Amino acid sequence: MMRGTMPTEKSMDFKGSSARLLRMMSPERPLVWAVLALGILSVGLSVTGPKILGHATDLIFAGILGGRLPAGTTKEQAIDGLRSRGDDTLADMMSSMDLVPGHGIDFQQVGLVLLGAAALFVVASFLALLQGRLTTSIVQRMVFRLREEAETKLARLPLSYFDQQPRGEVLSRATNDIDNIGQSLQQALSQIVTSLLTIVGVLAMMVWISPLLALVALVTVPVSVVVVMVIGKRAQPQFLQQWATTGKLNAHIEEMYTGHALVKVFGRQREAAQTFTEHNDALFAASFKAQFISGIIQPAMMFIGNINYVLVAVIGGLRVASGTMSLGDVQAFIQYSRQFSQPITQVASMANLLQSGVASAERVFDLLDAEEQEPNPRSPLRPERVTGRVAFENVSFRYDPDRPLIDDLSLSVEPGHTVAIVGPTGAGKTTLVNLLMRFYEVTGGRIMLDGVDIAKMSRDDLRGRIGMVLQDTWLFGGTIAENIAYGVGDVPRDKIVAAAQATHADRFIRTLPDGYDTVMDEEGSNVSAGERQLITIARAFLTEPAILVLDEATSSVDTRTEVLIQHAMTSLRAGRTSFVIAHRLSTIRDADVILVMESGQIVEQGTHQKLLAAGGAYARLYAAQFAQAVAEID
Repeated sequence: MMRGTMPTEKSMDFKGSSARLLRMMSPERPLVWAVLALGILSVGLSVTGPKILGHATDLIFAGILGGRLPAGTTKEQAIDGLRSRGDDTLADMMSSMDLVPGHGIDFQQVGLVLLGAAALFVVASFLALLQGRLTTSIVQRMVFRLREEAETKLARLPLSYFDQQPRGEVLSRATNDIDNIGQSLQQALSQIVTSLLTIVGVLAMMVWISPLLALVALVTVPVSVVVVMVIGKRAQPQFLQQWATTGKLNAHIEEMYTGHALVKVFGRQREAAQTFTEHNDALFAASFKAQFISGIIQPAMMFIGNINYVLVAVIGGLRVASGTMSLGDVQAFIQYSRQFSQPITQVASMANLLQSGVASAERVFDLLDAEEQEPNPRSPLRPERVTGRVAFENVSFRYDPDRPLIDDLSLSVEPGHTVAIVGPTGAGKTTLVNLLMRFYEVTGGRIMLDGVDIAKMSRDDLRGRIGMVLQDTWLFGGTIAENIAYGVGDVPRDKIVAAAQATHADRFIRTLPDGYDTVMDEEGSNVSAGERQLITIARAFLTEPAILVLDEATSSVDTRTEVLIQHAMTSLRAGRTSFVIAHRLSTIRDADVILVMESGQIVEQGTHQKLLAAGGAYARLYAAQFAQAVAEID
């Protein structure tokens, strides 16, 4: 297998990733327009409320002053009287008010105004609730499609991608990062839309009430924007580092959990814990920096908002005293100034969520943009009759362009023959099989199956004709019967039992409490390693393939079971081409031809007896194994 390092994390493209994330919402365009319409209505009603409450304040204040003036006089007479006494400030204030001397507070009118304001707020809240419901639908549908795209992408990625990526890192992108995108958008989108609409609506009301005070309030906006931009740029790379470190930590945890028995056997718990601590410390540092830096935005915005509040209160009080504004309008304007700074603060506080979500989005997009395996031909070819004739014609392959592994290899395998492939580790044995399965594409030459270039066949068609049993067993959560039938789907129980009997798995399966209905976990921990191997062999038997690939398929079974499997394989291989990768040379004595590979080349080929008589590489391998066995017995 190819081994490589993880690609380095790219710097975060906040604009590009954000735009791409928004484009993913295009299928929900009608709902997006509905959310905007509901937001406009809700915000429109909400921003009208302070103006109405200001009118109620004017009614109360006018009633208080009117009740203190003598009845029977007019407003103008009362104002003239105040000026004659030198009380110009109060006279100016009264000139902008709608009052009647001798009349106190009209509680009925005040009640109607307050009732109207309450009704507006109730309707606005209902519309906001409906808007939140639709936003949830938009986000969850987008995340649903994103998960589907990630799942589909994983199926289209070549094996080389997974060889270069830690499994936990891939899982982190497909699970944690997508979940974080959904949570970030869910929390941020509705608030951002509402906040932006509120800023526009409140600004319009402030300009309507007093252009001068609106100008004072707007002075702090550029300051707020600069603060958000400066702090945001410092926080963006920290969020990217946070999620990259999360992926590394997940990869380590997954690796340690999968190999926990090996970790304990070799006493590496302390080293594993130390590595975990290093990753955890790195994640803590990155998360702390990201959250702390982005968290500065909100208190900074609150400080700027408080300065704005003081300026509005002072200038508004002076204008009330001069009679150019009513007290209710100043009260409403102060409420608007708070409403104006509050959504700016909310947008700023959402910056850390957005940065975190976009950082995760960039990691997911990096997965979605990974180079895929070559697509199947538009008009794939199929052999007229599959007999199992395989030919490698001048095949070359290399994982690294600068390091050739297989160079100009030619091999012809007749139908029904058993080909054993032996050689030292790294000789290219498994690579040869991977090329036949098209897990990797050849870099030169071609591989023929019954006269058809496999590169011109669809992968599903090719792999559907090949049964493969690996040294590493793979089982999924389900019954034993479902695991055996995994390759063929819905088949009668008698065929499953027949396959198990042919591989001598039936004997141990029937000893289990639920037999073929015994439920297994993903690790297959409720059966032994040899029994897991028997199940995977039965799975390959059930597919009835034209070609068998056995990669150390008997390495995990005991000697007696191995002999039984060898007999079963002999009958199964009748009329089928078989490729057997083996390290134990005693298991391949009956092969029609044995290939000895070294450094990607076939250095010897022939039968067991002929190769021993030749005294070459195979004889040396066989002698080494025999000598080792004798040494172990001694």
